[in-house]
Amino acid sequence: MDVLRPPLIRIGGRVYRKNLIQEHAFPHEEEEHFYAGPGDCADEASDAFVVEETERGFQCRVEVPSPLYKYIIGKKGETKKRLETETRTSISIPKPGVEGEIVITGQHRSGVISARTRIDVLLDSFRKKQPFTHFLSFALNQPAIQEKFLQFKEQVLEKCSKDHGVRSSLFQNPAKLHLTLGTLVLLNEQEIQKACDLLQRCKEDFVDQITGGQPLTVEVAGVEYMNDDPAMTDVLYAKVHMKDGSDRLQMVADQLVERFLASGLMLKEWDRVKLHATVMNTLFRKDPTEERNNTMTGKSSFKERESFNGQNILKLFENFYFGEVQLDSVRLSQRFSSDASGYYATSGQLCFS
Repeated sequence: MDVLRPPLIRIGGRVYRKNLIQEHAFPHEEEEHFYAGPGDCADEASDAFVVEETERGFQCRVEVPSPLYKYIIGKKGETKKRLETETRTSISIPKPGVEGEIVITGQHRSGVISARTRIDVLLDSFRKKQPFTHFLSFALNQPAIQEKFLQFKEQVLEKCSKDHGVRSSLFQNPAKLHLTLGTLVLLNEQEIQKACDLLQRCKEDFVDQITGGQPLTVEVAGVEYMNDDPAMTDVLYAKVHMKDGSDRLQMVADQLVERFLASGLMLKEWDRVKLHATVMNTLFRKDPTEERNNTMTGKSSFKERESFNGQNILKLFENFYFGEVQLDSVRLSQRFSSDASGYYATSGQLCFS
């Protein structure tokens, strides 16, 4: 790391420098040592959170999902003890599995601010390492689309099964065909509700204006791949476009992601949403319920994937027509789940009409 250009972390609309003074390697992720020097955060203004004055000094409360408690506690409580010692505060953490607030108390306001800021930075660091739990999606599992997809699968296996790596296990579950807008890490019911509330605000703020309160008519046609060599393909996807030639679908997707990024509920993965529907993915060999698109594969080891030769598929099915669909909602979909239709369970929904 360039000491003159330390990494910047954005939390709650504020920007912090991440100073790595020393690092210890522990065998488990929750034991990783994240260190902010004694004076790094002490003078930060506290306008990003509330510090209350009490009879015994000062106090600050922070809502933290219970799965993240262990990162504040650290190996044998070392992280918590270090934070308390260096900031001269006391940090109260709820029991494991019990949702609640972490309470920071101290005799000096600056110490409480410092402890809170370090906890925010610590949590942000480890939250980024959590596997995503939800994602924003447009469902493409209408019966007509499923039927055409099954025809595509049958024809590909009939004509290209001798090509390297092409197997039935590569294909998406037709009931779970979708467009992914972005992924989220939501670790408790409060965070899920926050995401649902934000969806509804987006509807009021800009979605209704873009869609006119009507479904968007989309055509799904043609296939493309997502790497440099079609002979070594990991993800094959179907292309989508508005039937009227407008960019309204892209506008909805981009603005939704922008709003979720600003809220801190979503991490930035690309400059612009790539609207596509995964039809074949080498990750499905390991886990047929895996909904990741190619943008998430950076978290998987390349050695775990066996690419397939997609050259003939691309040549023979370049313009394959999967059909027309009316998109009438954006769903907050739950990973590794199914509803009665076979699609992902929906935690929240933004309806266009």
